[in-house]
Amino acid sequence: MDFVALLAAALLPLLLGIALLLLLRAAATELAAPGEIAWITGAGYLAGAFVLTLWMRGLSLVGIKFGVVVIALPLAIVTVACGLLAWRRYGSALAQAWRQAGRALIAGPDDARVRAIWWLLLAWLAVRFALLAIEITTRPLYPWDAWTQWATKARVWYELGYLAPFARFYAWLYANGAAYFDAAPEYPPTMPLLQVWNCLWLGRWDDTLMNWPWWQIGVALTFAVYGGLRSLGVAALTALVGAFLVASLPLANVHVALAGYADLPLAACYTVAALALLRWAQSRDLRDAAVAVLFAVACTQIKIPGWFWAATLVPGFAVVLLPRYGVRVAVAGFAIVAFALVALARIKFTVFAYQVKLDFEPAWGDLGASYFLLGNWHLLWYGAIAVALLAGRQLLSRSLAPLTMIVLGGLLFLFFVFGFTNASYYVSDQSTVNRATLHLAPLIVVFMVLAWQAFAQRWIAAHPQPEAPTQPAVS
Repeated sequence: MDFVALLAAALLPLLLGIALLLLLRAAATELAAPGEIAWITGAGYLAGAFVLTLWMRGLSLVGIKFGVVVIALPLAIVTVACGLLAWRRYGSALAQAWRQAGRALIAGPDDARVRAIWWLLLAWLAVRFALLAIEITTRPLYPWDAWTQWATKARVWYELGYLAPFARFYAWLYANGAAYFDAAPEYPPTMPLLQVWNCLWLGRWDDTLMNWPWWQIGVALTFAVYGGLRSLGVAALTALVGAFLVASLPLANVHVALAGYADLPLAACYTVAALALLRWAQSRDLRDAAVAVLFAVACTQIKIPGWFWAATLVPGFAVVLLPRYGVRVAVAGFAIVAFALVALARIKFTVFAYQVKLDFEPAWGDLGASYFLLGNWHLLWYGAIAVALLAGRQLLSRSLAPLTMIVLGGLLFLFFVFGFTNASYYVSDQSTVNRATLHLAPLIVVFMVLAWQAFAQRWIAAHPQPEAPTQPAVS
């Protein structure tokens, strides 16, 4: 019964998100286009899960207690309505596209050698997610932030049936029982509400099985990366390699197995927002822009740093909206923000609990060790630097410039946070720095794949293969 309950809890946001994304698709993009079904499936689950939590927040706001029927029934009606509209729009092509995507996934590329690698990567991914499923099913809630910041809210809201307020110690003390207390009362309710959703289906509080959304987010991110890369013109095997690299990031796997932290969900929504932005740059359809905005908003509602990560998407939007001057505008924006922060840092101001100050002894050594010497990222950062050097000027090409500006903004954000705020104190423990870097790491993989493609295309154009000599006709 637990399996059926968890399956139902996962299917509703999945089907809801797929139905919504089927309506928010560029009209010029064929449903059977490479990677389109994978993109709709992966990004669809993330979108549906976010919309589900927004609905739960709305119910709590109007005083309706949580329950499976009161939450699921209206969303199921919306899902069916959107599905019927999608069927009216696409007809039998909808089912046909899904069948073709399934056959293509199993069959692989035509070349026998490439197909062997394809099947090996698929098998590897299947085994990896199977092992992660065992971990998440058998391991109780892991300590630290999962205990003190997230599951505290889930437990209270599940028992009460609504979003009771949480407050800091003194506010809780003066509230005289009108508020609850944990280590981060100001954090958004999105992830705890997903835990509540699973417990409602289970019919009990279960601090192990409630964490299944983390496994689903890991799988959804893998599908979305593969589909997003394919829709941007990347070859099938190369896109699968990119998805495999994202799914095999060591710290990402840790955040699935030891579920309960909000860093992996934030990384997934941030990556999908950037991919949606790139799809918009290619299609120029406002519906793709709306998907990018949806996931940017989702970033802000998962974790407080999500506001900053959403802000790093702004340079990418600028480049897409202003193709001739967007890069200059983005660079000028970086310079203005940096100058303003340096000026304000002299007065030691605070933003979202980050105390900004000039510090001329940042922990660069520990930061470098985390990225280049320890095993948290394998060879990710070496590969990113190497591919960026190979791509060269192509990084500022029309197709790649939006992503380059987003990645640059993300790197500058990490550089500033761990160099000039009180977060630099936590670099040496190799925990906070890696969790913050996880937000950007999957997008770094996407950047590597697209930069490599730009380099390969330039190389092929500069070194054309000689044509095979034609045999003279025999008279």
